[in-house]
Amino acid sequence: MAEDSGQEKTEQPTSKRLRDAKEKGDIARSKELATTILLLTAAAAAMMFGGLVADKMAGMMKFNFALDREAVMDPALMFIHLGYSLSEALQALIGFFLVLLVAAVVGPIALGGWNLSMKAMAPKLSRIDPLAGIKRMFSLKALLELFKALAKFLVVGSLSFLVLYSSRQALFSLGTQDVFPAMSHATELVIWAFLVMSSTMIIISLIDVPFQIYDYTEKLKMTLQEVKDEMKNTEGKPEVKGRIRQLQREISQRKMMSAVPEADVVITNPTHYAVALKYDQSGGGAPYLVAKGGDFVALKIREIAEKHDIPILSAPPLARAIYHSTEIDEEIPSGLFKAVAEVLAYVFQLQRYKKQQGPAPKDVSKDLDIPEELRRDE
Repeated sequence: MAEDSGQEKTEQPTSKRLRDAKEKGDIARSKELATTILLLTAAAAAMMFGGLVADKMAGMMKFNFALDREAVMDPALMFIHLGYSLSEALQALIGFFLVLLVAAVVGPIALGGWNLSMKAMAPKLSRIDPLAGIKRMFSLKALLELFKALAKFLVVGSLSFLVLYSSRQALFSLGTQDVFPAMSHATELVIWAFLVMSSTMIIISLIDVPFQIYDYTEKLKMTLQEVKDEMKNTEGKPEVKGRIRQLQREISQRKMMSAVPEADVVITNPTHYAVALKYDQSGGGAPYLVAKGGDFVALKIREIAEKHDIPILSAPPLARAIYHSTEIDEEIPSGLFKAVAEVLAYVFQLQRYKKQQGPAPKDVSKDLDIPEELRRDE
């Protein structure tokens, strides 16, 4: 019964509903995808700049630990050491931080795209409502978020243990190495361990992204009645109807004009009307109308015909009769078969004459027989 009454949300969200939701700031997002992108970018940046950071740290340690008594007792020299250390640290980390900044911007918009919504930024009292907050805490979404947090802990924690366990010999050997080689080796171990552990987030993202898209679509699904009401409200607006009719006319006119180069003849009024006919000799049917128009459209049909060497014949009575009695892609009325056959015969004879394969044809435009019921004065 629910489905028959149209109350069950079984319909996919319309483009208008998706657009309205986006204006409100409601779009599909995946925090796991953003976290994955940030962590993997951080790992890649660490691989790019890790050697530089290690070298800078070693230089800072060597510079700052080699202090004599005079430098320690002189505040000015200590400020010099501090300035040097800050400068070296900035040079070492600036590239790393810039890469992370880009990842921090790209990550959140990787799913759903960029969306700046003033409605979403507007203050809402419901956000500080304690009852609404308690309801959110015990909702199905909160339960799913808890499940995801536990899954992340188990996956990342397990892999971290395996990475550290497999690297235990290398970690223990650091204590037996000199300071600077140990620092370089430790940096390499940390970077690779971080990269492997960050890669585990890919698994969680591959599960979370499809779920977020599905959940977002399900949330915006509509009842059958909502779809009908939206169509009624949208298409009922005069400006929308006018725009639809305009687009339909433009599409129809473009299609019609593209068929003019395939016509066998264009018959004109000569300026007020123009009709383009095609006859499929292999099909055995009657000639049919591929394009027609008045005034400006008629002029455009003539221009296209001239451009593609389509014969143009001035026969006002026949042009008016075809224009008023025949629609696009329809065969001409039986009452005009004889007149159109004479025109086509004239056109084909004219083509042979131009190829010097026959005599000059006689102009038939003034002797065409148009039935009274198909004649039009205008």
